[in-house]
Amino acid sequence: VQLQASGGGLVQAGGSLRLSCAASGRAFSTYYMAWFRQAPGKEREFVARISPSGGSTYYADSVKGRFTISRDNAKNTVYLQMNSLKPEDTAVYYCAANRIVTRAATLYDYWGQGTQVTVSS
Repeated sequence: VQLQASGGGLVQAGGSLRLSCAASGRAFSTYYMAWFRQAPGKEREFVARISPSGGSTYYADSVKGRFTISRDNAKNTVYLQMNSLKPEDTAVYYCAANRIVTRAATLYDYWGQGTQVTVSS
């Protein structure tokens, strides 16, 4: 699976962005998909995860109620809708795929290239 993330940019605090991650290759609908982020000088952290069917989602406490992960298996794409953005959300955002349920970045098999999100105060 090859992943291509897009949709990042510069936004003011309180604003919204929607990230997309397009997948190529077979069997997208069999993968758990997740978003991670990494701020300068910090470790990569889990943001959200969605099950292969899209029926189950899980969020980090820091984004719960503000971010929504979704997927369209017909388009081989996963999304991250980010609302009420805060300066502390500033990071490079990565999409990732694997076949097990985990929050651990080290256990994800496939990664996109990352897209920068900058939230100004």
